[in-house]
Amino acid sequence: MFENIIEQDAVLQLRDDILSRRCAPSMLFFGPPESGKGSAALEFARISSCEGDASWKCLCPACERHRYLLHSDLLMLGPRSFQSEISACYSAFLRNVSNKSAKILFIRSVRKLQMRFSSVLTEDDPKIGKLASVLQSVEEKLNEFETLAAAATEDGQESSRQALEKLSGSLVKDALSLANDGLSGVIPIGHIRRASYWCRLAPNGKRKTLVIENAENMREEARNSLLKLLEEPPSSVNIVLTSRRREAIMPTILSRLRPYRFLRRSAESEKEVIRRVFQDSVEGKDLFLRGSLVSAYLDSFLPANTEKLYPLAAWFIVSLARLAAVSVKKNREAVPQIVNVLGERYAPTAGTSGLEHPQKISDVAKTLIEESGNFEDDSFSRFLKITLDMVSSVMREEKGPQFIAYNEMFKKYINEAETSVNILNISTASAIDALLFNLRKTLARGRYG
Repeated sequence: MFENIIEQDAVLQLRDDILSRRCAPSMLFFGPPESGKGSAALEFARISSCEGDASWKCLCPACERHRYLLHSDLLMLGPRSFQSEISACYSAFLRNVSNKSAKILFIRSVRKLQMRFSSVLTEDDPKIGKLASVLQSVEEKLNEFETLAAAATEDGQESSRQALEKLSGSLVKDALSLANDGLSGVIPIGHIRRASYWCRLAPNGKRKTLVIENAENMREEARNSLLKLLEEPPSSVNIVLTSRRREAIMPTILSRLRPYRFLRRSAESEKEVIRRVFQDSVEGKDLFLRGSLVSAYLDSFLPANTEKLYPLAAWFIVSLARLAAVSVKKNREAVPQIVNVLGERYAPTAGTSGLEHPQKISDVAKTLIEESGNFEDDSFSRFLKITLDMVSSVMREEKGPQFIAYNEMFKKYINEAETSVNILNISTASAIDALLFNLRKTLARGRYG
């Protein structure tokens, strides 16, 4: 039970709750990216439906369907980026096409995306018509992939392998097209309403599980609809929300959830995750590591990878420090320590970008958008994450209450920028301008709070 979740005390607590039959009807799994929250939610769903011993290798019909994410008692929704995971799982499969675990991993990565377009969620949605052809193509190629993968394993012919590689590459192309064209950064109220209706229907097996990933990304009307479901959840359903931060969840919703905190794993444990899940090693790989090793590994499969975004984030931080220093000097005051520390730390890396120092806030946004290719492939969120990781690294080294407060300030404004773009549909340029204005104003004051 939860054998596939490495180094997380949260799943030990969850396992004890399951064995003692004390599971809450609604739960919150919260913690940093790539800490196993989503995997734990899917594993909980499998265990809840299991007709055998609940081990990962259980061969009961319910577990088999859950293993391939095909069980009708599982519903999954919520915004997330799929490109890095699908690409990494595709690469893992190509390294060993005869390995059953690699095949299942790849299939699951695509099915997680496919589930966002379940007929349960999209019935009567006028937008789904535009995606009908690519949805059908993904489904057909998934089915063909499973058949061809089994044949390739049995006959071992090079021609079968080549056909399988060609098909899987086409499947990845369709899946990423579906993700780019069909996903929103916010959970629609229609999805919450339809999920609520689904929850009130009887399960086909033992229990139903509703998983809502990145649950903080919904507007007020969707939150209110979810709140109604959480106030009177059906007895045959468990609801699992995931979020990076516990405090990002509306208090009235949070009060109805049992929290399970997922922590950042140690470097050795993250290497084990990569070895066990992706059957790969990070040894010898040139990863830009400023946070999670698993995140850096996944980022390495993206077109606009961290190698490009890291110097841009350093340039942004140095530009911020320079603009704050100019603002302070105009008032003939001393430049705060935090401004000097940030500027000095990342000036060498910023210099590798070859970009000139900006004279005004609007120059920063314009330059970032030009250099990033308008933050394609969901890279704005990753840019913000890298920026926050870099700032947090400095704050941890400097220590002291002042730097803790500044770290919280950066978290607050960076989260606001991400929300502005992904939920409120504000332009990236406007979000960067607002972020830089708020950060400069606070840094120039020399205090936060």
